[in-house]
Amino acid sequence: MNVNKKYKNSVFSSIFSDAGALRELYSAIEGVSLPDDAPVDINTLSDVLFMEQINDISFTIDNRLVVLIEHQSTINQNMPLRLLLYITHVYERIINYKKLYKTRMMEIPAPEFIVLYNGKAAYPDRKTLKLSELFKDVKNIRGGKEIISLELTVQVYNINMGHNPELLKRSVALEGYSYFVGKVRENEGKLPLEEAVKEAVKRCIEENKMREYFEAHGSEVVNMMITEWNAEEAKEVWFEEGREEGLLMTARNALLKGFSLDVVQGITGLDRETIENIQKDR
Repeated sequence: MNVNKKYKNSVFSSIFSDAGALRELYSAIEGVSLPDDAPVDINTLSDVLFMEQINDISFTIDNRLVVLIEHQSTINQNMPLRLLLYITHVYERIINYKKLYKTRMMEIPAPEFIVLYNGKAAYPDRKTLKLSELFKDVKNIRGGKEIISLELTVQVYNINMGHNPELLKRSVALEGYSYFVGKVRENEGKLPLEEAVKEAVKRCIEENKMREYFEAHGSEVVNMMITEWNAEEAKEVWFEEGREEGLLMTARNALLKGFSLDVVQGITGLDRETIENIQKDR
């Protein structure tokens, strides 16, 4: 398996960076059997300036089906909207725009949207997300009618070990990746992150889980995984900082409106000393 080094990959996108791996992955997800000679063209979006991937995986099969697969370690209800934006850019790349202005109907590859989830939070084996679930309620404007003029459906699969075992069994690469991430998490509480990743790589080689890949790219995997893990931690910090700032503002506004310290504490969950300091500063 050759890793595409043109972009700053995640471990997931580096594993599934060639046509053979993508055939196996799609076949496993859909429970079909794509022949080895089925044409697969990768068209993952990239930022030319920074040489980074914008989406995780995008590819066409036989120029008839365009598949977008995203890997998520956090639950994100906005994936249908993100994938809508991605697919428009993909179509821009693979469609001859001159044909749009001809009267004859043109055929385009049918889209399919998949999310593979392996975060820590509990999640069902499979869930369907729809773009229409994000739409604002406009029934009162439309006289009570519900008209969905645009829809995009995403199938989300939980690929953590213990979930969707039949799916994982059908893909050596996906099962190996799931096993690897599980081992990193298992080691993370006992070892520094770098050592936890190295130990997980070692176990994958010993247990013959994607052995050739980890033997050939072990050091790259360690670097990629550390970068990914640190990015996730940074997001959590940003979220917590944003949440705390919001609570402080809520407390300040409540105090300005004359609410007692006890009530403000009940609303925000902030400690008494913090609320008292806010009261002094306002």
